[in-house]
Amino acid sequence: MHIVQRAYDHLDVTAFVERLQAEYTRIYGAPDESPADAAQFSPPSGGFCVGYEGGTAVAMGGWRRRDGGRAELKRMYVPDEHRGNGYSRAILTWLENAAAADGAVEMVLETNQRHPAALALYRSAGYTEVEPFGYYADDPLTVYLGVPLPRRV
Repeated sequence: MHIVQRAYDHLDVTAFVERLQAEYTRIYGAPDESPADAAQFSPPSGGFCVGYEGGTAVAMGGWRRRDGGRAELKRMYVPDEHRGNGYSRAILTWLENAAAADGAVEMVLETNQRHPAALALYRSAGYTEVEPFGYYADDPLTVYLGVPLPRRV
């Protein structure tokens, strides 16, 4: 897979965000309502990438700067037809490296108990529980995870 930095409003990103929001609606009963502005995923505030296999977009993800030297992982997505090929882990590594290169000392994320595949990925990558933050901080089903950066893997 070839990973390319993209703007949040790039056509491949917007197509995947629509599919991801449909998946959120299926899993959680509603789309992700947390604010996500395109500027948050552009340097120096963050970054966004799309992974391509043979010219086809197969994965995406982004990070945005938070206070305290943290970066927040957002919009990680691999469509069903491309899962099981290691794309999520490659995107996760790219995002962690990009955030660390930009000075982030920790990558944090929020996901939901109803998304066991995401929880399994992040926990297998060394993410552990952190204090609640952000838009869903009061939601009892939200899970907050983080990992120190830069990674020593």
